[in-house]
Amino acid sequence: MPGHKVSERRRRRSSGQTAVEYGLLVAGVLAPFTFGIIFIAQLLWVWHSMIEFTRDGARYATTHCWESDASNVLQYMYTNVPLNIEQSQFNQPNANATITIQYSSVDPDTGILSDFTCDSDCTTSCVPDVVTVSIQNYTYQKFFGFLKLPGVAMPTWPTSLPMEGGGCDTSGNCLP
Repeated sequence: MPGHKVSERRRRRSSGQTAVEYGLLVAGVLAPFTFGIIFIAQLLWVWHSMIEFTRDGARYATTHCWESDASNVLQYMYTNVPLNIEQSQFNQPNANATITIQYSSVDPDTGILSDFTCDSDCTTSCVPDVVTVSIQNYTYQKFFGFLKLPGVAMPTWPTSLPMEGGGCDTSGNCLP
């Protein structure tokens, strides 16, 4: 029966080895992989919502009056930030990320865009050709905060659309 005690000791030793190997697998592979998937999912969620955010702002700008300070479009965008985990960075004028609205006119000969200027706001005689909405200075930091790592600098997501009547109907009434 001495051979029986030796095989029992080997079994105990191998079960301890299995527990250590499992612990190393979880700590070294499964946990980082899981957190990586969560990080990428959150990042893609914010990415998609910001693309839709700039598209929505550009659509609003094309169907409402041109104002030199774009305050009507900014107000709309600040009150209609899509649901995401970094929403607080976009729903106030003094947030980290900056919403930029640029109105342009198209040179009919060259097709080159230039800054649009006009003497009065919101009239049928003052309609830009193109509007571009983008987000500047946004860094995704939600996942990295507790790890003390630098955030991910995000693109500006520019969306350009041609103006659709400048927010004015055929009788000259304009939507602010």
